[in-house]
Amino acid sequence: MKEIVVGSRGSELALRQAHWVVSRIIEAYPDISCRIEVIKTTGDRIIDSPLAAIGDKGLFVKEIELALINGEIDIAVHSAKDLPSDMDERLSIAAYTEREDPRDALVSKSGKLSELPIGASVGTSSARRRAQILHYRPDLNIRDLRGNLDTRLRKLCGPDYDAIILACAGLRRMNLESRISEAIPMNISIPAAGQGALAVQCRAGEHIADILSSLDHPQTRRCVCSERTVIAALEAGCRTPVGVNGRESDDIIALDAMVASVDGSRMIRKSLSGSADDWEDIGRRMADELRDAGAEDLLEEARYGATNDIGAAG
Repeated sequence: MKEIVVGSRGSELALRQAHWVVSRIIEAYPDISCRIEVIKTTGDRIIDSPLAAIGDKGLFVKEIELALINGEIDIAVHSAKDLPSDMDERLSIAAYTEREDPRDALVSKSGKLSELPIGASVGTSSARRRAQILHYRPDLNIRDLRGNLDTRLRKLCGPDYDAIILACAGLRRMNLESRISEAIPMNISIPAAGQGALAVQCRAGEHIADILSSLDHPQTRRCVCSERTVIAALEAGCRTPVGVNGRESDDIIALDAMVASVDGSRMIRKSLSGSADDWEDIGRRMADELRDAGAEDLLEEARYGATNDIGAAG
């Protein structure tokens, strides 16, 4: 293979991530050239509606996956948190890159989350972030915020938002870590499954997976796959306030997860750990513990509420 066509979203952050993957491939295989093909996804095209109102699975990946299945591109670079838990069997994740800081980031005009004035307007399009922030600070006014990273940062300069919530990883990859007012502690906000990692996808069973294997970080793979096992078992999507994060140390994975009501008034949090080799079992046990504690009621409530909101908006 002399040229690899790399599929990516067109945002500056997505392209920077794709170029980073390209540089790693060329470093390992100098004889191979790469070309980046920009593909616009549903999530990129519809920017004036809340995420929950435009779908629940693959908003930022499905068009790229279709191009991969159709042979229009050879590999795809995704933010791992954007991948739905169920993937087309014709595709596989050849590499999960070493994880950047997975925490949520507060970018604000007035310091840390605890320091925001009562009633401050905080922008986020994430049901997970909304619920956890409201659980911690029910006095805050959470407002929907869409757009790529640059767009959201620009909106903070106006009068509509006192703070916004982004991902530490994206800000760091864009060399904008100086904008982070606070990396929100995980005892306040558990990240999305896969947050901070990149997923490099290819067609299943193809030789190109061998080329991409040098990008794979085994510890990140085990943690992200354990997190995704929780999401799959709970049948959670972008409409449901679910967070899960795994950390591996000394061959042990420690998993933290939460399920909340949309308004943050009720929350279930669980932690467990086990051998890193048993990453799938850890994920399944976590899902079971959350369900036993009543998570299914919260999930159904979130799904039903999102459906009603969509119908009312239509």
